[in-house]
Amino acid sequence: MSLPIVAFAKDWHEDPTSNHHVLRELARTRRVLWLNSLATRTPKLSSGRDLGKIRRKLAEFTRGPQNVEHDLWVFTPLVLPLPASPIARTINRQILRATIRALRRRLGIDRFELWTFLPNTADYVGTLGEDLAVYYCVDEWSMFSYLDRAETVAAERRLLERVDAVFAINHALADAKRAVNPATFVSPHGVDHAAFARALDPALAVPTDLAALPGPRIGFYGTLRDWVDFELIAHVARARPAWSIALIGQVLGDVSAIRGLGNVHLLGQKRHDELPAYCKGFDAGMIPYRIDERMTFVNPLKLREYLSAGLPVVSTPVPEVVRHGQLCRIADTPDAFVAALDAALAEASPDARRKRSDAMTHETWSARVAAVTRTVDELARNKTRDKN
Repeated sequence: MSLPIVAFAKDWHEDPTSNHHVLRELARTRRVLWLNSLATRTPKLSSGRDLGKIRRKLAEFTRGPQNVEHDLWVFTPLVLPLPASPIARTINRQILRATIRALRRRLGIDRFELWTFLPNTADYVGTLGEDLAVYYCVDEWSMFSYLDRAETVAAERRLLERVDAVFAINHALADAKRAVNPATFVSPHGVDHAAFARALDPALAVPTDLAALPGPRIGFYGTLRDWVDFELIAHVARARPAWSIALIGQVLGDVSAIRGLGNVHLLGQKRHDELPAYCKGFDAGMIPYRIDERMTFVNPLKLREYLSAGLPVVSTPVPEVVRHGQLCRIADTPDAFVAALDAALAEASPDARRKRSDAMTHETWSARVAAVTRTVDELARNKTRDKN
């Protein structure tokens, strides 16, 4: 029988990412304790957003572990938010050990595996009593503009040296981590195919805010941060003023490039379970990411979701999207992006949508997690054999 899992992850309430999909799938067959994010940076007391986050975490800590679905329990630990301070890290190690020990008693967790989706958790690996430690690497953290690069590189290297296995979401990321930890495996993103294939259901209603926009509708969803090429989106909007450009997501970047464009619509943040209905209302899905060093290590979740919904996809040359070039169009200039969208719209048909969706039927999260679990179980057996 598979062991319970204690996992360091992002915050549960945030937009679903691979953290959510992987741990939710694991919780179908075992107990999973999800620990909301530990500080990857020092908060700014001048930031209303950071202060709000501190207040929320205090309230969540007071509530204790919450059973959110299946056997998945979510808890917010309290630590000193000073990741660069050796003293704070020492204190945090003691706090976390005591906290997790108490949580394990409360939830009946004896032996367990430690999984982490965060790069700054090396201090806890090997100190909590876990049978085995796994790092599920979902991005090249050192390239995020809001994190200190040198600190992040050093913290992640310590983690890579201590865990038993690493799973990375694309080949380039796996190659980079394998240089430190040879037990590194590729685990591409999966998709909730059944959920997004609902976009093909004639009975599914398109949400009213999207349905109110004139077609054709070009859609994008995801956090609107600095990796989204808003200048490219503005170019598309100006080149095709009859199109509606629908952008779904929390605005956390500079969107001045699209401000004032009457056919660009910011529809706000939506729940993940609402996205298939929005996909139904899109005539094409786009991935307008800026191509920089970080894009080598990115694997957009939305690619497989768009395709499962049957959407034609147009993307800038993100390497992981290029690997699926037979199912989408790649454009490396603004004019080429517009032309690719023209072609995608011209070839739209129910049959083409169905074929794109069918191509994703074997790329589910359940299949991805089953493959990871088989590898982890084999590593655990080998580790036990070596001890004996």
